[in-house]
Amino acid sequence: MQGRPTLADVAARVGMSQAAVSLALNNKPGSRLSEDAVERIHAVARELGYRPNWAARSLRLGRTGTYGFISDAVTVTRFASAMIRGVLDVVEARDDGLLIAETDEHPRQLSKALDVMIDRNVDGIVFAAMAARRVDLPGLPGSLRCVTANCLSPQVPAAVLPAEAEAGYRLARVLLDAGHRDGIVVLGHAPRAIADERISVTIADRFAGINRAFKEAGVRPAAVVNIWPWEPDRGYESARSVLSTTPLTALLCLNDRLALGAYQAVAESGREIPGDVSVASFDDEELAAYLRPGLTTAALPYRAIGARAMRLLMGEESATGPVHLE
Repeated sequence: MQGRPTLADVAARVGMSQAAVSLALNNKPGSRLSEDAVERIHAVARELGYRPNWAARSLRLGRTGTYGFISDAVTVTRFASAMIRGVLDVVEARDDGLLIAETDEHPRQLSKALDVMIDRNVDGIVFAAMAARRVDLPGLPGSLRCVTANCLSPQVPAAVLPAEAEAGYRLARVLLDAGHRDGIVVLGHAPRAIADERISVTIADRFAGINRAFKEAGVRPAAVVNIWPWEPDRGYESARSVLSTTPLTALLCLNDRLALGAYQAVAESGREIPGDVSVASFDDEELAAYLRPGLTTAALPYRAIGARAMRLLMGEESATGPVHLE
């Protein structure tokens, strides 16, 4: 055999029609072939070195079967990498391909990644961010399908975000339903982040949910401590201060990193968690799993966000505005 093996060569070797061989190789239903026959077709294809002609396939179908995923730091962050797994769940189920690029928030890298994917005729691109914020994207071709995941962009109407208002409400209710009333301290109020969408487009929703729960219960927090950024050392310092000045029974931390610092401060104060002080937080970072006693934390649905964004991109689902996932 000379030249590149074709579908006809595989069909001739196994003694079946090209249509049946195509269905088997593409894992499509309807071939009515036995498992042994399908395995024999794949074995012959491997033996001959048969590879589909994707250029011809894309011309025939009007799509390349390849998508793009561009993010700032999602792929190198364990905290958010589940988003990629969600994207891949959908892509792999369709036997399509995915190109991944990381920009580290550099505009030049973003433009380069976009150009590379457009040059390769991807069928669409998911733009993602580790922190839910507003992102500015370079000029996008009008024909290019795009969706943002865990971020918003004025250039892209379709977006998938975590349902932070519901998360804030539910976590506050956990403490309220456990009997905490006058002694809840909110650790991590962030007026700067609430006011600036380039920092966050969801923190305001998180606080709105918390405040709704308090209002329904007729409760006012014992204190609301402003902290930014949300890092362990700031959580430690703020918790240490409030523990010495405010009668409290619970700390509602706005993320796990603040909670980590709060755990240290509670231990130093001679009190115990949860006997003396309950602690709850958001994000369900990996570090939360190592805290003892275990931390009550609300997980961000990164995997579901990635999967939903890809289904929107592929047209399997539709939405008229941003989708919020619990």
